[in-house]
Amino acid sequence: MDTFKADITKIYQTERGVLLLMILNILASIFLIVFSLINLNPSSAVVKIGYGDIGGYRDGSWFDMLTFPILAFIFGILHNLIAIRIFHKRGSGMTKFFLLATTLLIVGAFLVLIRLLGER
Repeated sequence: MDTFKADITKIYQTERGVLLLMILNILASIFLIVFSLINLNPSSAVVKIGYGDIGGYRDGSWFDMLTFPILAFIFGILHNLIAIRIFHKRGSGMTKFFLLATTLLIVGAFLVLIRLLGER
């Protein structure tokens, strides 16, 4: 626990790039959570839950769309905790790469959600 606090303090004091990427990661995940919960639409019986090149769009229940808020929580909170651990073990370069990859995954999930919502 002491190394965790020391790493957070070091990131805050010296590694502004890592700190900005962590904040960007949290903001993007909050935006994905809010957007996905607003468009959850539990009153509809069937929603589009996936897309396959061969089969086209797959139908499912609105409950399956809870995947997006869960992913946003995992990407926003848990990946920031993992990034702090990576910072302790590997340094700022690998941490920045990990946070950029996580942010791109959030943006990708957001784009998939927009595409699925467009096919109602």
